[in-house]
Amino acid sequence: MPRTALAVMLVVLSTAAGSAAQTAPPTIAFSPETQRDLQALQAAARSSDYAYNQVRHLCDNIGPRLSGSAQAAAAVQYVAQELRDLGLEVRLEPVTVRHWQRGSEEAQLVRYPGQVAGTQQKIVVTSLGNAIATPDAGITAAVIVVSSFEEFDRLAEADVNGKIVLFNHAFDEDMALAGRAGQAYESAVPYRGSGPSRAAKKGAVAMLVRSVGAPGFRLAHTGALRYREDAPKIPAGAVTTEDADLIAILAAQGEVQIHLLLTPRDLPEEHSYNVIADLKGTEHSEQVVIVSGHLDSWDLGTGAIDDASGAGIAMDVLRVIRSVNPRPKRTIRFVGWMNEENGTAGGTAYAEQHKSELANHVAAIEIDLGDGRPLGLEIHASDARLASLAPTLHLIADPIGGVVNTDDSPGADIGPMNKAGVPSVSPLQDARHYFDYHHTAGDTFDKVRPEELRRNVEILSSLVYALAQEDAQTPAAKPQN
Repeated sequence: MPRTALAVMLVVLSTAAGSAAQTAPPTIAFSPETQRDLQALQAAARSSDYAYNQVRHLCDNIGPRLSGSAQAAAAVQYVAQELRDLGLEVRLEPVTVRHWQRGSEEAQLVRYPGQVAGTQQKIVVTSLGNAIATPDAGITAAVIVVSSFEEFDRLAEADVNGKIVLFNHAFDEDMALAGRAGQAYESAVPYRGSGPSRAAKKGAVAMLVRSVGAPGFRLAHTGALRYREDAPKIPAGAVTTEDADLIAILAAQGEVQIHLLLTPRDLPEEHSYNVIADLKGTEHSEQVVIVSGHLDSWDLGTGAIDDASGAGIAMDVLRVIRSVNPRPKRTIRFVGWMNEENGTAGGTAYAEQHKSELANHVAAIEIDLGDGRPLGLEIHASDARLASLAPTLHLIADPIGGVVNTDDSPGADIGPMNKAGVPSVSPLQDARHYFDYHHTAGDTFDKVRPEELRRNVEILSSLVYALAQEDAQTPAAKPQN
């Protein structure tokens, strides 16, 4: 990584922390007892291989964990037993999840300028999550390439009807390398999410999207789409950045036809679970600090960075804290979420099942950007809740980059309870290369870095423990506007 790009990233983070964080600077120091325990926690985290080994088992032994699958069910049981072995109070809370299966995926260019007689060109494609299938024989149609919704909106229905639309909007790799990977993703992901319905409303027979991620290694990035009720459902897939560029170059020269065969299917919904494990508080057991990651993953890889790493880190946070002080003042709760990737049913179910208790939830933390080094904290909370947490948050976060206020929950699974007033917190992680492998076949265990996992465990153990021990107030939760 060039030093100039790293410097830009740090300047961006420093500026964001200085301008976006409006919380008061810390006016307290941790108590001597908490300071002593924090030092012990940090030492334990620095020598821990527990998170790394948990990630390894989830990825290599259990494998891809798409909700509704046998592997997702196995992950629930495995994590629950591991947490019981740590001496925690474990229960499984029911969640009804979608069971979507990918099926076969094929695409070929069957007509294009300069084509050699008797040949075709293979295109690397993957179905988008929750998409419908093509007919059994597939679809063969001309492709129309656009780079933006604005360009697409200028097309007449006659230009689109009967064709396959390719939204060729590039992920901004320079923005990601400058420390703004989240913004780069948010700029590109609408084409995956709403592109199919927009194309269908003008008569398209299928939609393709340029993969929402950095170029390289010809990897297709999957992810969920959102069909609109006012538009027909059409098959939809993602092609690699290299293939999107190829199609665009050829389409500029003349007509390009693609044969597309995608065979995903929806099976009946499955009964699954969020895994809940409590280290019970001794003075305020009704007050809860959550640390969490999601157990499900997409099925192209083995879900190492998304999100076995987050689940393993959260598990190790509970283990480390219990080894230092098994009797915190407040309850510390691990949650292993189910169905983050294609429905967020786990987060929705938790917020509903615990609705009467959310006023006593001090904060909810989610790790969902892999093993990326924490460079600060992101938080979304009402002013009243944030004021009570600000001293503790700053004491933990300021040495590594500060506290950044966000416009919405920084974690998908904790979003529903955040809307009910629970402060949402996530580590502001170094995600410069996260989207190289996110939602691809390359999301495998070899990408995980044990030292980065340990750094996350160290920071989050300190944060969770401080929130559980220090005298932060928990005013009644109020819905966010």
